[in-house]
Amino acid sequence: MSQLTDSSKQNAAKAALQFLDNLPDDVIIGIGTGSTTNAFIHLLKDYRGKIGGAVATSSGTKAELQKVGIPCVELNSVTELPIYIDGADEVDPHFNLIKGGGGALTQEKLVAHVAKKFICIVDEKKVVDCLGSFPLPIEVLPMARSLVARELVKLGGTPKYREHFTTDNGNIILDVSGLKIAEPLKLEQAINQIPGVICNGIFALNRAHVLVIGNADSADIKTR
Repeated sequence: MSQLTDSSKQNAAKAALQFLDNLPDDVIIGIGTGSTTNAFIHLLKDYRGKIGGAVATSSGTKAELQKVGIPCVELNSVTELPIYIDGADEVDPHFNLIKGGGGALTQEKLVAHVAKKFICIVDEKKVVDCLGSFPLPIEVLPMARSLVARELVKLGGTPKYREHFTTDNGNIILDVSGLKIAEPLKLEQAINQIPGVICNGIFALNRAHVLVIGNADSADIKTR
């Protein structure tokens, strides 16, 4: 990671802290997975008296939260989260996302669904005009790998098995390149209909409400 990119991620993380200020004490929030999200987690040590706990989207995130003394809460124990903070691999102008580079897309989509406000923190390099340059991650049942791959080829993609990787759910990931995702919601729904697909990394139905875009000097905040 370049120093410039690292500064952009840090600035996005710092700017996102303001969304904690108006929340009640002992609040439970959602926290995602990835390097920019980890930068945000490391800043939470000063908010331990305010944050009662967090629903984490991966075992890696749980470990990072434990380092700063934030208790982890299971999703089954909450009905709603006021905010969910997470990064993305790509962001388009309409707040649609590609997520799942870290392999936690299913848990991320679950937490995004129960959150009232999804705040996506990214560095400026993640902003694109059209999704699809970053290979689309798809979580798949292991026994359906070949079946799903054939169906993805029919949709115009080139799927690649992510070797030596298993999700926290015990499944595999297919990373699909070659897709120009002009209609994110339509493609998200089409992929979800393929038998064997657990979840795909298009976040159109659960797109971000707020984008915090970090650059070398500061961060821009956009709301839809």
